[in-house]
Amino acid sequence: MNSNINTTTTLSAKKAGVGGGGRVLRKTGRTLFWGLLTIYGVITLYPFFWLVISAFKTNEDFYVRPFGLPQVWHFDNFTRAWESSRLGTAFGNSVLVAIGSLVLTLFIAALTSFILARFQFRWKGGVLTFFVIGMLIPIHSTLVPLFILMKQMSLLNTYWALILPYTAFALPTAIFVLTAYLTSVPRDLEEAAFIDGTGLWGLFFRIMLPMSVPALATVTILSFLHSWNDFSFALVFINKTALKTLPLAIANFADGYQTDYGLSLAGMTLSVIPTIVLYLLFQEQMMKGMTAGAVKG
Repeated sequence: MNSNINTTTTLSAKKAGVGGGGRVLRKTGRTLFWGLLTIYGVITLYPFFWLVISAFKTNEDFYVRPFGLPQVWHFDNFTRAWESSRLGTAFGNSVLVAIGSLVLTLFIAALTSFILARFQFRWKGGVLTFFVIGMLIPIHSTLVPLFILMKQMSLLNTYWALILPYTAFALPTAIFVLTAYLTSVPRDLEEAAFIDGTGLWGLFFRIMLPMSVPALATVTILSFLHSWNDFSFALVFINKTALKTLPLAIANFADGYQTDYGLSLAGMTLSVIPTIVLYLLFQEQMMKGMTAGAVKG
């Protein structure tokens, strides 16, 4: 009897030891995971932190203390940058170009993806391949032919010289993301809509478009970032000062002799605010759109 009790006690102690060791390993693993994730977050956010604090420095302070806090915080760098390089006009031009290309991209990509995802036709695979190949074309390799084309069409120094190329290069990725998302929508909803008397346009606007908000949010952020930050197309296609976008206006702070780092970084800080606000507004929907189709059922 005593031997059975001792054996039971020994087994219970061993199980408790194994369970305790497993809990310690799991806790250590979680601590290590969150520690590495925190380090990665700090490394990722540091460039933005450096940009903001450097925007308050003078050139002398920037050279002496490139990674330190400003010795004197020059808040007037922002007002000087805004006024000296006409950032207000450039800001408005960038908003107009980015919004214009974004609206065209969303409208065309949504209609195209709806057809590719919900209908079967003969050349469907070839059309999808065509758009996938479009994602592989280097954007800057098209500058010369696009410049010649824009000149022949008399579109140079107009907003359309930027809106149309931005839309064209954003469409392949937008169609790829939206098609993948719409394919995962159950066909029962489509059949029920047809039974209720809904036509194709009603199906698109009332059902498919509202359900594809996560994918649309993903496309919105990706397309907006590309058109907002682009420098090369604006530099080649726009010469009028009144039509210059934000990247071109910020580039005015640097010339062949010197660069005013305080004003340049202040302008960059102002230009990055809309992208941060846009991401914060759509981050949840963007995550849903990027993971759409990963799990089916």
